[in-house]
Amino acid sequence: MVSMTAAFISAHADSDDATLAAALVEHAGHLALRMRDDGLSTQQKTSVSDVVTDADRAAEQFVADALEALRPDDGVVGEEGASRASASGRTWVIDPVDGTYNFSRGSDYFCSALALVDGAVGAPEQILVGAVHRPAFATTWLADGGVATRNGERLPQLEDAGLDQLALATYLHPRSMSNEAIHKVWASAVKDAATIRMWGAGSVDLATVASGGIGGWLQHSVADWDWLPGKALVEAVGGRAIKVEAGGATWCVAGNPLIVDEVAGKLTEHV
Repeated sequence: MVSMTAAFISAHADSDDATLAAALVEHAGHLALRMRDDGLSTQQKTSVSDVVTDADRAAEQFVADALEALRPDDGVVGEEGASRASASGRTWVIDPVDGTYNFSRGSDYFCSALALVDGAVGAPEQILVGAVHRPAFATTWLADGGVATRNGERLPQLEDAGLDQLALATYLHPRSMSNEAIHKVWASAVKDAATIRMWGAGSVDLATVASGGIGGWLQHSVADWDWLPGKALVEAVGGRAIKVEAGGATWCVAGNPLIVDEVAGKLTEHV
């Protein structure tokens, strides 16, 4: 892996942020996929469905090492523990494998994702770049300068349509279903959707929202690395991506403006 990282660094010595971001997620995703093909070591975090693999760690280490060489003044925050303080005010937020449970079970519904933000990671002044790569389909989404692309082709602006006309991607862990306040809020927000889907990889969900394949997305207590890359994509196609406090939790809502207003309205009925 050392030689691969050195070659990547040499190849991208002059790359701009967007080009670098796309290349990082593509390399990280394919590294993870190759490691899965060779056999994975998997450990539980908080539950049987919350896991980490050696591929997660290796992919994050590759991204962190490349950024240390190519963007030494920028900060780094990674899901698997990569951390470097920012001297520039900019920070790269890394999710080396989003949808790790899916990934560990042989599913293709996973991705590598990252965002470059200006300001505090939890409340950035601006998301400068968002990148998501789904290696099983060789598909890369990129948000840069207010424009979103999929494999280099510009994505059209989202069209407004209501909740009853479109699918809503969402996730609610079984543990949260026993939390009456959270379950009540969630059920109220999703019950009028045309249909709901739970796939378990937020950045793939949000990239699909940005591509028009799903109307909206809803989940509570979302980590920054699961939110910021997809938020950049959705906003770049004229969508909205907001946070709403309800039921004792912070909910992330994204999609076309009409569907976001509808879902947010249902959530705030329970504030």
